[in-house]
Amino acid sequence: MPDKTITEVLASADRPLLSFEFFPPKDDAGLATLREAAGRLRAARPDFVTVTYGAGGSTRARTLEVCELLRDMGFGPVMPHLTCVGASRNELADFADEVYQRGYRNIMALRGDPPKGEKTFRVATDGLAHAADLVALLKAQHPDLCLGVAGYPEKHPEASSLEQDLAHLRAKLDAGGDFVTTQLFFENRYYADFVSRCRAAGIRKPIFAGLMPALSHKQIQRFTALCGAHFPEALARELLAAGDDASAAAAAGLHWARSQIQDLMASGPVNLHLYVLNRAHAADLIASLR
Repeated sequence: MPDKTITEVLASADRPLLSFEFFPPKDDAGLATLREAAGRLRAARPDFVTVTYGAGGSTRARTLEVCELLRDMGFGPVMPHLTCVGASRNELADFADEVYQRGYRNIMALRGDPPKGEKTFRVATDGLAHAADLVALLKAQHPDLCLGVAGYPEKHPEASSLEQDLAHLRAKLDAGGDFVTTQLFFENRYYADFVSRCRAAGIRKPIFAGLMPALSHKQIQRFTALCGAHFPEALARELLAAGDDASAAAAAGLHWARSQIQDLMASGPVNLHLYVLNRAHAADLIASLR
């Protein structure tokens, strides 16, 4: 039986939604770690989960393997990602057909970051240059797909201005995007400003706040450098103070994320998307909020 669309889940919910994002491990040991973490995270009762997709389809088989694993474990709907990186139109269409035939009805449609070791995005031969192009392709192919798109509270690193970045978001939604999930942020003022600018521009589609519970200073430094998000000095100090104590660093990260969520919820209902990095610590975060 096909999955429900996220649009349907949103329409029938009487509360904000919660989703988790997983990534395909590189080997069987990583898959075992993911399986163990997912077992704990299942108790948090997420409304849906997503699975990332490697550049040029490098994790295509693993992406689908993880999707099937999560579905077998009782998660649903399960939403695979799809990016334009290193793929032709036909390859993108083939992947969409495959996931559709397997009963998936949701795809996170992204342009994607340049492959590791490269600094700029390059359009593949007969490929697509923008996420809006991918959204349009998928909607033309399977009109009943629900498509998520990315939003950047602090601006995409390649955008020349907040206005240009918002125009790109609007293009994705006008092409058929159904909801927005934000890139990670560590200060809620950026999210509040982003939502305000979206609504002022007439964007009414649902927005999910994307949060990443920190595990280490090095980890967050790496992610914020990639996506252009601000790394607050207070959080940096707490993570650095933990040193090599992984438990202390995770505790500091969870405390920060918990405070973020509580502050967001104090301002009104908010849909949450957690970048869990195949780790179970987010289960403790959600349990502490309930």
